Amino acid sequence: MMNKAQKVTISYRVPYADTDQMRVVYYANYLAYFERARNELMRTCGLTYREFEAMGFALPVSEAVLHYHHPATYDDLLSITAWVEQLKGVRMVIRCEVRREEQMLVDGYTVHACVDIQRLRPVRLPAEVLARLSGVMGESEHE
Repeated sequence: MMNKAQKVTISYRVPYADTDQMRVVYYANYLAYFERARNELMRTCGLTYREFEAMGFALPVSEAVLHYHHPATYDDLLSITAWVEQLKGVRMVIRCEVRREEQMLVDGYTVHACVDIQRLRPVRLPAEVLARLSGVMGESEHE
């Protein structure tokens, strides 16, 4: 049984550059918002992407799913939350939510494959990484 997911939340004020002509956040920018939160989630685990890459690994996105509920607009103050939903074999699933105050704007997840940088081949998540990330796991699958 996993412990309750540790969630990491960051604040982000929408700059004009993130919006379209209607001052609505361009849909693809939410993937960058997910990445911002994911970076802080990794940092909370004591492992930055730079350190992960120095270990010889990378975490490319193999799948991204976003559900759009309401638009964010220029100058909105957003809360972006991320947590680890699954660690299994070579896969890692990160859940994210983007809110304005309490209103859900976008939710979804990204699936990452752990790969060996030298060979560009999938490899199991290293034991050290699993140990660190398990601290932010939800009540989902963990191998």
